[in-house]
Amino acid sequence: MTILLPTQKLLPTSTAGSLPKPSWLAEPEKIWSPWALEGEQLLEAKQDALRLTLQEQRHAGIDIVSDGEQTRQHFVTTFIEHLDGVDFENRKTVKIRNRYEASVPSVVGAVSRQKPVFVEDAKFLRQQTDQPIKWALPGPMTMIDTLYDGHYKSREKLAWEFAKILNQEARELEAAGVDIIQFDEPAFNVFFDDVNNWGIATLERAIEGLKCETAVHICYGYGIKANTDWKKTLGSEWRQYEQAFPKLQQSNIDIVSLECQNSHVPMDLIELIRGKKVMIGAIDVATNNIETPEEVADTLRKALQFVDADKLYPSTNCGMAPLSRQVAQGKLKALSAGAAIVRQELTA
Repeated sequence: MTILLPTQKLLPTSTAGSLPKPSWLAEPEKIWSPWALEGEQLLEAKQDALRLTLQEQRHAGIDIVSDGEQTRQHFVTTFIEHLDGVDFENRKTVKIRNRYEASVPSVVGAVSRQKPVFVEDAKFLRQQTDQPIKWALPGPMTMIDTLYDGHYKSREKLAWEFAKILNQEARELEAAGVDIIQFDEPAFNVFFDDVNNWGIATLERAIEGLKCETAVHICYGYGIKANTDWKKTLGSEWRQYEQAFPKLQQSNIDIVSLECQNSHVPMDLIELIRGKKVMIGAIDVATNNIETPEEVADTLRKALQFVDADKLYPSTNCGMAPLSRQVAQGKLKALSAGAAIVRQELTA
């Protein structure tokens, strides 16, 4: 179900996910950094960081704000940590998205969610702002790719279980006042048969019954070496989106979030999801170079050939946790300024 966001305007800007953490909360410029504090001090520090990242988004002119993932260590694992049936002591080494090896927790029994994971954090964010807010959750397929499954022994069965759990969390996030719930599914660019056989179906299960807007974020990953090395093997045209877009176009997902800046994704692939809202990644997160507003505007103009202006949401390619706060802030300002250029062209 599509609804108009409050204070909606043409080309509303947002981020795809994480923003850098301040050094007093966790070691900066890392995806997976241990907390610098614990207990009540950690809770207070997370809330301070959330206030700060919200202020930085406002200062940069971002329209749809988020917590910048200040309240979680990792975009997938932090959610899984709160579930029953997963053993974080009994770790196994697996290959993540067929790209790099990592030591991951094990599924040792039936997975379940005993209590909300991010709902209190979302309520806190809602109290801080009247702007539309977006909250990110890991998608079912990306969750199963970040674990060793010693219980279900079936990627599909485990994905369906996670989809039910995600739906429970999403319904409570909606009740807490979240306007857009985004599911991160970078695995959609890798496991094409699974995506079409059951990946999009499990995503539909995760959004079942929601009245807020829903998004799926499908990127080529953070700007870490394993991802940038993989991109070098993809050739002059990255056509991975072509595999999932036809079914996503038929799905109930409202928004599809893509990587476009400095990528080899052919823009005309967006035609395959005509009718959906599209979050266009117009900021490259794999470089410290700060885009000019005109570079951002140029990416948005190209995208406008394939998506209607009232359905285009300028955004970042992916999260910016590995970048410095100074670089991330510069990129957010460029995103807003570039969107303003095109907005003015469209309304002139």
